[in-house]
Amino acid sequence: MPAADAPTHRAEDPRSIAAREDELRRRLGIVPLSGGWPAWLPALAVTALAVVLRFWHLGDIHELIFDETYYVKDGYTLWQNGVEMAWPEEPNPAFEAGRVDTYLPEGAYVVHPPVGKWVIGAGMALLGADSSWGWRLSVAVLGSLSVLMLARIGRRLLRSTALGAMAGLLLAIDGLHLVESRTSLLDLVLMVFVLAAFGCLLLDRDAFRERLVQQVARGLDGSALGVAGGLRPWRLTAGVLLGLACGVKWSGLYVLAVFGILTVVWDWAARRAVGERHWFLAGLVRDAIPAFVAMVGGALLTYIASWAGWFATDKGYGRRWWRTEAPESGPVLGALRSLWHYHASAYEFHVSLDAEHPYEASPVGWLLQIRPTNFYYREFDYGQAGCQVAKCAAQVVALGNPAIWWLGTVCLLVALIAAIVRRDGRPAAALAGVVAGYAPWFLYLDRTVFTFYAVVFEPFLILCLVYVLGLVLGPPQASSDRRLAGALVVGSLLTLMVLVSAFFWPIWTGQVIDQSQWQWRMWLPSWP
Repeated sequence: MPAADAPTHRAEDPRSIAAREDELRRRLGIVPLSGGWPAWLPALAVTALAVVLRFWHLGDIHELIFDETYYVKDGYTLWQNGVEMAWPEEPNPAFEAGRVDTYLPEGAYVVHPPVGKWVIGAGMALLGADSSWGWRLSVAVLGSLSVLMLARIGRRLLRSTALGAMAGLLLAIDGLHLVESRTSLLDLVLMVFVLAAFGCLLLDRDAFRERLVQQVARGLDGSALGVAGGLRPWRLTAGVLLGLACGVKWSGLYVLAVFGILTVVWDWAARRAVGERHWFLAGLVRDAIPAFVAMVGGALLTYIASWAGWFATDKGYGRRWWRTEAPESGPVLGALRSLWHYHASAYEFHVSLDAEHPYEASPVGWLLQIRPTNFYYREFDYGQAGCQVAKCAAQVVALGNPAIWWLGTVCLLVALIAAIVRRDGRPAAALAGVVAGYAPWFLYLDRTVFTFYAVVFEPFLILCLVYVLGLVLGPPQASSDRRLAGALVVGSLLTLMVLVSAFFWPIWTGQVIDQSQWQWRMWLPSWP
């Protein structure tokens, strides 16, 4: 019989637990990253650059350019009435002159949900609808913040502060992102919600993996279904953000589907890597089903809530449809049925949109920027608008930096090969973002679509590009000569991209330049 003061069991050595944790982290590919302010400095530096580029003379063009003609006025009336209002014929001259309340008393038929227009309207709520700065303020702020987001997301995904900063830098200087950050359209807003959702899923992935490591290392995974997933607030947040994305444009639905699959695949891979016997069943019951509820449920509730202004007033287009077509429904069900009918009508509009447009562009050419979208173009004679030669031109064209997009297209293939051959989840995750934002457009090749839609998946294209630059740079344990050679190549490519951006800067920002200088920037016959 043991002595009264002898322990009944011996606690496990913490060193052996720590060793098992380290081994499990190695299996999961978890590379520790330093924290604190020094890790933030590169991201903040590229964000400061982005702010300067996006706010430089932001309001100089006091005209509603391209589709600002819809979204600026819609954003204004949303903040005034809770819904988009109709306008008389040719309302832009009056609006641009400061007579912003010439809208009609009835709601407008619009074919995009309201979230993006609420965002655009926020700038006018702050600075006034008569201010061209107010028209574009919100989108410029989001465009700048998305650079910070990508730098931090790239750092977490690629496990490198330097590569994250490179990703932020390339987004900061790219023309497509720059132009859309300076113009009040919906696609940049959509991109921000998509990128933020991806970042939340990365945070959720890392938190789950750390929980998995700690419990498996301590032998707390004895259940037939393995380790419980626990509360996952980042996943729910991602669902809310994707609901907001759908509330900007319905193409957010495809992103919701792809990201939902991605997050569950991450969990399955983690459970398998740490040696759970029933990893597939555990992932299905503990991860996939709760993920569906959190993400799809969160997105659906958020999307419906985004129509609160339409529900709260009778002014919205189609709001009273139920009163004549389904009076037995009652006010609550009738409002939902009216919204469904409105959506069916808008969907029919979208899928049948085939009107010719001079800047329409097949998705096949988006990656190579074959047919960029001209947002604004003016010609001036000598003495007009500061023109000092016989003929001048001023343009705002949504054209991506060719060095970034053309090299990025090649890097997509390299990233795909690396994901398959090396079984590397980092490029696979970035490619999932490209697929979510790009592949669905090939289902609508007969529709009238534009290259500027590509901004939604641009951050993920850049992540693939930066991943490949990381391969060129070489691993930290490589020889100094190998790292030096890689640094020279990567540094040269980054310098080239910066110089190309400087060259195209005038036609991204509407500067008045010699028309021959403008012509030098039309590299392809399809660009003018």
